[in-house]
Amino acid sequence: MRTRVLGASEIEVSALGLGCMGMSEFYGVSDDVESLKTLEHALEKGVTFYDTADTYGIGHNEELLGKFVQGKSDRIVIATKCGIVRERGKYERRLDSSPAYVKSACEASLKRLGVDCIDLFYLHRLSPEVPIEDSVGALKELVSEGKIKAYGLCEVSEKTLRRAHAEHPVTALQTEYSLWSRDPEKGILDVCREQNTAFVPYSPLGRGFLTGTMSNPDKLEDGDFRKANPRFQGENLERNNKLLEAVQKVAADHSCSLGQVALAWLLAQGDDIIPIPGTRRKKYIDDNVGADAVRLTPEALDFLDKTFTPDAVSGGRYTAEGMKGIDA
Repeated sequence: MRTRVLGASEIEVSALGLGCMGMSEFYGVSDDVESLKTLEHALEKGVTFYDTADTYGIGHNEELLGKFVQGKSDRIVIATKCGIVRERGKYERRLDSSPAYVKSACEASLKRLGVDCIDLFYLHRLSPEVPIEDSVGALKELVSEGKIKAYGLCEVSEKTLRRAHAEHPVTALQTEYSLWSRDPEKGILDVCREQNTAFVPYSPLGRGFLTGTMSNPDKLEDGDFRKANPRFQGENLERNNKLLEAVQKVAADHSCSLGQVALAWLLAQGDDIIPIPGTRRKKYIDDNVGADAVRLTPEALDFLDKTFTPDAVSGGRYTAEGMKGIDA
């Protein structure tokens, strides 16, 4: 697989990473044995960039990655996050990006991951009462102490990104970005490029929608949060499903899967784009990795751009609870 660099950090990663959240919660019952096999398979296929957070499974996801990372720290890059505080089994959250919490969360993540230094440590969400300069000050100290190599931000506005970068360079910005979530094109991508901040799209497959396998959310497992996601509900889903016809056409023209079209479109947006599709299954690793070899024609890219305009998709990205802390 091709590689890309995280901003100005000189940290090299695979062009496609792996989002590990679903291995712990939000997408049905977890299976640690299967998840560890999937992680190993991803590494065999050239994936070196693994994304987790302390809130995924309330520490479980980091502990799972900790089992996987042992003996491999020289071959893989781990990114984790702090700032969303939840009780086990509950979706409701509070936000904490205070300096004290950032430092304590980092110590807890280091322990769960079983590493001496975290490659990339994100502020997952920002608490509105805490100035970004204060949060970044704590992250800067963690870099100086050798506990993290670099830091990133998630779901922040252009203004916040500039303020953070003025305090200490922001290595990566993680925000939802895909054919059906194109808000980053309204300005935040430009700011990232001005200051050499890598852009890491999460949910690059539209939470599975862009793979063409989500026509009936009623068939999802219990505990799958997509059952309540606005874009998968009623008339929203009906309208969104019509957009898939464009992806199906491009997939047929390029002899690839729908998911590979979605990922290839993202990779074509720039060498600073590093998508992290999530999966718990080995078979989907193979399909995702295969997207790195797909080269969409200029005509196909233009066709997709004109179909998936920013206002073409129906429904919000999250419920109101999920939108907490999104600094748009």
